[in-house]
Amino acid sequence: MCDINRRQFLAAGTAFLSLAAEEELLAGPIPAGMAEAGNADLVAPDVYFHEGQVSDTADAVCNNGWIMFEDYVLVIDANFPAGAKLIISKIRALTDKPIRFAFDTHHHGDHAYGNQIFVENGGVPVAHTGVIEEMKRYETGYYGKQPGRWEAATKGRADLRTTKLKPPSVLFSKDLIFDDGKHRVELMHLGVAHTHGDAVAWLPKEGILFTGDVCVNGPYNYVGDGDVGQWVTTLDAARKLGAKIVCTGHGPRSVATVLDDQQAFFKALREQVGTALTNSSPEEAKPRIESIRAALKSNAQIARFVSERGAGSDDGFPSQVQKVYEELTGKKLAAMMHEQHLARHAHARSHGHASA
Repeated sequence: MCDINRRQFLAAGTAFLSLAAEEELLAGPIPAGMAEAGNADLVAPDVYFHEGQVSDTADAVCNNGWIMFEDYVLVIDANFPAGAKLIISKIRALTDKPIRFAFDTHHHGDHAYGNQIFVENGGVPVAHTGVIEEMKRYETGYYGKQPGRWEAATKGRADLRTTKLKPPSVLFSKDLIFDDGKHRVELMHLGVAHTHGDAVAWLPKEGILFTGDVCVNGPYNYVGDGDVGQWVTTLDAARKLGAKIVCTGHGPRSVATVLDDQQAFFKALREQVGTALTNSSPEEAKPRIESIRAALKSNAQIARFVSERGAGSDDGFPSQVQKVYEELTGKKLAAMMHEQHLARHAHARSHGHASA
């Protein structure tokens, strides 16, 4: 009998499955998003970052990371199915260690819809318990009711039509630690932010923080599923970790100051809305949005987080103003209620849902 232990057998089997997925992915013409997806960025020994392309033509939409432990690989965010296959191919170019875990930083499709691909390649989806709670709220097709977000997304993404939604099956309520003596990764829920189920991956030895969409680096903030006031507090908790390198959920990776900048943006937005709108009638409020945008754009620290006027339905700034107004006053701006709908569609489009 061949002299092979169980670990070697499992590693070989997983590698075979992953290589098979890679061969399928690479067969024929290179998909539209792959050529533009960029190369893996070695952040520290065995720690990689991959910047996705925020567009409706890219396969890898969100940013990804992975950590190569002694016996396995932990991936940060499952991406879309096409993005998952791309990330697997990049990992396979570096190692044949089994990809054991895929950590969903939150429930949105560009971060979690690729779970099934990782399962088929031997991985287990991991997330905070809030991710399941959010999926039960929005993924009504999977949970036995009327079609939900997955079904809507399949209209614009062919890769979703050949797979299925796979909720995470390993859950944690506060934190979950991976530690093999060489590398330590702490998955932590720091509070409500972009969603109610956000969690981050903290590497204390290297001083590296993978934030998911708790922190982005550019005009990518969608506030419809979270709470801006609590987001500010959650960013405080993230800042206290003392990260040297911050791998954001979208946009280029950065350093600790990106957490300061994102928090400063939300603080300034709340201050501006509180000053300009809280005592205004709904009719007076909407015309004042552009003065708030101009004030934030004039601040060099936070200007990059403000979407451009004239971006049409992809302009998420009015919905951010509406959300903050609602949080501060407990009232809705009836004249701007359509902005939240537009923002949801803009978020979907810019995060890989082509027909949203």
